Amino acid sequence: MRSTRRLDIPAVPGAFDNAAARYDALVGANPGYHAALRESARRLALAGDGAGARVLDLGCGTGASTAALLEVAPKATVIAVDASAGMLARARTKRWPDSVTFRQARAEALPEAGVDGPFDAVFAAYLVRNVAEPDALLSSVLGLLRPGAPLVVHEYSVRDSALARAIWTAVCWTVIIPAGTVSTGDHRLFTYLWRSVTRFDGAGRFRERLRDAGFADVASSSFGGWQRGVVHTFVGRRAESR
Repeated sequence: MRSTRRLDIPAVPGAFDNAAARYDALVGANPGYHAALRESARRLALAGDGAGARVLDLGCGTGASTAALLEVAPKATVIAVDASAGMLARARTKRWPDSVTFRQARAEALPEAGVDGPFDAVFAAYLVRNVAEPDALLSSVLGLLRPGAPLVVHEYSVRDSALARAIWTAVCWTVIIPAGTVSTGDHRLFTYLWRSVTRFDGAGRFRERLRDAGFADVASSSFGGWQRGVVHTFVGRRAESR
């Protein structure tokens, strides 16, 4: 019998384990999902085709963000990390160049898993609201970057806009939660998704959080369609050494 208890953050990787087999089909039904990831990956502004760049894909899931990175920087070396064994197992079934390595680790415990900097860029898609201490995570990521290197965060944020909150709630309760429940037999991950987004920082607060963590040149933008004001790209950069 499925548990009816709400998910808390430590249980999220296990919930993704259970959803991994159907995850690609679910996100593939979301108009603009992959195009938005590619657009955010472009904000890393890696020179040319990424040759010589070492990139951390933090919270890679089944590899959608990894694929987005390779589309914009096909010659980059990518270290792709996720806490969910099930999502990583799904990612590893796909064809990847030898420049891609997958590792299992919680984002908050990268050194213990042998994930060390420096990196020329870090990409974190749909991750930060799923960690218990985002400030500590951002400070840790800053320390992994080379001076001048960017962090790009691709994330839901609706708290600044009543319209965005209404759109997000309507999409969740009419599409995402029913489809996810039918597909996996368990509603908890999908109700957690709705709840975690409504509780997460507004875009302004998250930009402030990035600055407080030490990032420079902080900026954000959103997307078109139903994702306008719902999905955002946040960019920050480790300051150049003096």
